[in-house]
Amino acid sequence: MPSASRPRPTRGRDVGRWVLAAIYLVAGIFHLAAPDPFLLITPEWVPAPRQVILVTGLCEIAGAVGLISRRLRRAAGIGLALYAVLVFPANIKHALDGLPIGEVQLGWWYHLPRLALQPMLVWWALFAGGVVDWPFGARGRRILGPVRHP
Repeated sequence: MPSASRPRPTRGRDVGRWVLAAIYLVAGIFHLAAPDPFLLITPEWVPAPRQVILVTGLCEIAGAVGLISRRLRRAAGIGLALYAVLVFPANIKHALDGLPIGEVQLGWWYHLPRLALQPMLVWWALFAGGVVDWPFGARGRRILGPVRHP
């Protein structure tokens, strides 16, 4: 029986959590198995880019596993949200620079929605991790502070 302080998870949150975990698991495996395409979109200022790509793959896999674990879910949600913010420069570089000649080029039909939906990916990780409720219910107010009306 759910307690008053801890609402019962919704089916939508559960499904969203599993879908997001699957996405990050697959992405993490790709980062580890084939890092070269990710190196093409890594900004020049990133130190040790190959190692960073491999570590990001491990982070994606750890986040995916953490989302499924009740004990680690909240930390995984926060971690994946931060991860989505930190990789945003690579998404911007990919959109602006494209890829070297001979590589598959993705146009703005891909990049514009990808960039625009990045904040949704941050929210999704926080929602899946049980950090916020839709749309910023009781848990969100606790994190973001009380809503103040002018």
